[in-house]
Parts: sequence; C-alpha cells; structure tokens
Amino acid sequence: MDTTYYDHGTPAERWERARMFFDAKDYAAAARVLDGLVAEVPEQTGPRLLLARSYYHSAQLRRAEAELRIVVERDPVEHYARLMLGRTLERQGRQKEADAQLRIASALAGDFAEL
Repeated sequence: MDTTYYDHGTPAERWERARMFFDAKDYAAAARVLDGLVAEVPEQTGPRLLLARSYYHSAQLRRAEAELRIVVERDPVEHYARLMLGRTLERQGRQKEADAQLRIASALAGDFAEL
C-alpha cells in the first residue's frame, strides 16, 4: 500500500493533515497520518491523544487503549487521557476497569460527588 501521502511533509504539515482528516470524520485516515507522526515524535502528547481518539472513533479500541495507557503512564494526571481510557474500556465491556479510570478523571477535573 502506498503511504507516501500520509507520510509526506514536515511534522507540522502532517499534524495539520491529520487534524483535517479528523475534523472531516475520516478517523482511519487521520490514524494513518498520526501513526507515523507519533513514531517520529513519541514524547509529544498531542499527536498521541489525537491518534487514540482516531482509533476510538474508528472502533479500533485495543489500539486506542494502548495509546492512552502510554499517555497515562507518562502523565498520570492527564485528565482527558483518563476519561478517554475509561470510555474506551466501557466500549470493550470492561466496566470495572472503566469505572476506576472515570473516577480518577472526575477527581482530576475537580468533580467530586456531594457527601
């Protein structure tokens, strides 16, 4: 398969291309662009989160989970990654694991239940 279009350009150009695909709801194409970008700049959270979201929206839930776990491992207080991880686990029918992540996400967001 020819991936030249997806891999072409600077990291900034590929980031913009991926965002355009994502905004157009072409999540699989966004993931194809982001996969290479994340491999090139693995320390950046933004591309990895968008890759996880692309996987999530294209029902590649195990891939989304793997990317989100990397983000959470590197930054345990990344609220959005925790929320996404919880939602991803829910969609996989893993409610107990999901609940733990969603509680952490709520706490990090300051959403505490009234006592």
